[in-house]
Amino acid sequence: MNVLIAGAGPTGLTLAIELARRGIAVRVIDKATEFFNGSRGDGLQPRTLEVFEDLEVLDEVLRQSRTMPPIKVHVGGRFVDERRMAEPVEPTPDVPYPNGAMLSQSRTEQLLRDKLSQYGVSVELRTAITGFTQTADVVTAELSTGETLTADYLVGADGGKSFVRKHLGIAFEGTTDDSIRMLLGDVAADGLDHEFGHWFGAADNPMSGIVLTPLSGGDQFQFGAPLDGDDADTSLEGLQELVDKFAGTGTAKLRDLTWSTVWRPNVRLAAKFRVGRVFIAGDAAHVHPPTGGQGLNTGIQDAYNLGWKLADGREEVLATYETERRTNAERVLGISQDLMQRHVDGDESAMERGENTRQLDISYRDRSDTRPLVSGDRAPDAPVTDAEGNKTRLFELFRGPHETLLQFAPTTPSTHPHAVDITSPEAFAIYHAQPGDEILIRPDGYLA
Repeated sequence: MNVLIAGAGPTGLTLAIELARRGIAVRVIDKATEFFNGSRGDGLQPRTLEVFEDLEVLDEVLRQSRTMPPIKVHVGGRFVDERRMAEPVEPTPDVPYPNGAMLSQSRTEQLLRDKLSQYGVSVELRTAITGFTQTADVVTAELSTGETLTADYLVGADGGKSFVRKHLGIAFEGTTDDSIRMLLGDVAADGLDHEFGHWFGAADNPMSGIVLTPLSGGDQFQFGAPLDGDDADTSLEGLQELVDKFAGTGTAKLRDLTWSTVWRPNVRLAAKFRVGRVFIAGDAAHVHPPTGGQGLNTGIQDAYNLGWKLADGREEVLATYETERRTNAERVLGISQDLMQRHVDGDESAMERGENTRQLDISYRDRSDTRPLVSGDRAPDAPVTDAEGNKTRLFELFRGPHETLLQFAPTTPSTHPHAVDITSPEAFAIYHAQPGDEILIRPDGYLA
């Protein structure tokens, strides 16, 4: 089998790793002339950290990232409060990473590219897909380099303006709100403590202002400010003017602007996630406002869901990708939109991340089933003892491209190649299991 992936962002890279570690031939192409260098999607949710543990990139992600810092709130140039978007939560046996991490998107992509290179796969820049056709058995793609190739499957992870989605004729339903515009960028700020985020609000409207959030691995902040007029100065001088306006002249001196853009709320969901042998994932399938930090994480989990299903290849398995992931994307878009509207309405609680933004509650279950843990739910972590008598965790045993069979106090041995005998009372409790129960865990960490 071979798979062509158009787009080398977090979604495309995660999918490529998922396929490459299963020994599937994969090519990753991207029309960009160089790799993106900026923060953009910098929030990694707890469920994404669990995915990264399975992909064996978590240690480096945690080393390079930082936790969400407290935010110093200033109004009218005067300090008024210190807040957190979410209070830190202690790990538990079933949720080892309850707190998100902050890492610029460019650094996340670099770590994923490094992991992918261990499988002998590199991203091909300056290579765009310019056309494709498909039959019942194969996809034939034309590239901007003049090459024509065939693949068993094509995946469009090529962003909100996805060529793959457009070529398939899939409707991208939703809205772009031009009444709300923000200036975003990555910049250093002399005079501000890098251990904190900083909110500078207007005296007459505290929810109108600028925010500077510290980025890991240097002295830069991610800068965000609302725009009132039609014109936007994305230069260093333009950002400095906004700092002086909201924080006061001399409060901070900006330098080293590496990335800036004007953002508009663009909330869209593709009508389909698949046509035949062609799939779409990530921003190509759904575009989120940044509120709640859901977009990048949802794309990574699209890839995590799709990878093992492509490797399986059975139609009844492939058919579940759209069913599971489109339903989830629709739900997550609702969360992001609600948070954005609360922010626009001046609701200060919009600064706080709710429990439902961690993506630990994603489930593919039948929603009418109210039992505590059933097919389609996330498989929680738990302490266990391995076959050699060593204390370990279920996530350690789940790691890898395989499915896992949990046997709770079995009376007979299993022939399953990845069977785990469970005797830990804590694991019994976490899984609501009885002696003799067997639970099959999918390769993406959900109950089968």
